[in-house]
Amino acid sequence: MKHELPKLAYGYDALEPYIDAKTMEIHHTKHHQAYVDKLNAALEKYPGLQGRPVEELLMDLPNLKVDEADRTMIKNHGGGHFNHSLFWKYLDPSNKKDELLAKEITLSFGSIDEFKKQFSDAAAKVFGSGWTWLVRDGKTSKLLIQNMPNQDAVITNGQQPIFGLDVWEHAYYLKYQNKRPDYITAWWNVLKLI
Repeated sequence: MKHELPKLAYGYDALEPYIDAKTMEIHHTKHHQAYVDKLNAALEKYPGLQGRPVEELLMDLPNLKVDEADRTMIKNHGGGHFNHSLFWKYLDPSNKKDELLAKEITLSFGSIDEFKKQFSDAAAKVFGSGWTWLVRDGKTSKLLIQNMPNQDAVITNGQQPIFGLDVWEHAYYLKYQNKRPDYITAWWNVLKLI
């Protein structure tokens, strides 16, 4: 079974004016599709791995019996597929506020506003390309803000992703050019979970 690009539950224009339709379309149909295609290509030599969910592949990455070049492909493109599949769900405009999550964030960070400030600061400081995540630590169950480079997936660190922000330029460059902080500020308007 090959990995597939997930369908969005909303139109590319659903996040306007904060995230423009053209960026959403390119991000989903070109960038995410490329991660899926390259993950499938990396798995072609390994029929026993082809039916495994991407999160299992990523969690078991050190133990996979694959060539090192293919391990890197699975890490990079599997991570890209995994991260983006979650990202689209978090952006869904039909999401409702998660009151329990909001309370937990307030307890962990002092207030929602303080959390947004810390998260935004972390996202603005990602060097190059990567992601900023709100995660639950696997050992302590605490909520943490975690930056990850490239398409590295937080699950490989034993962390559970709550939601994340893609700060690769492809996520915002058409509308915001090099103004990542403006994109981050706008993104809070489409995240309905808190």
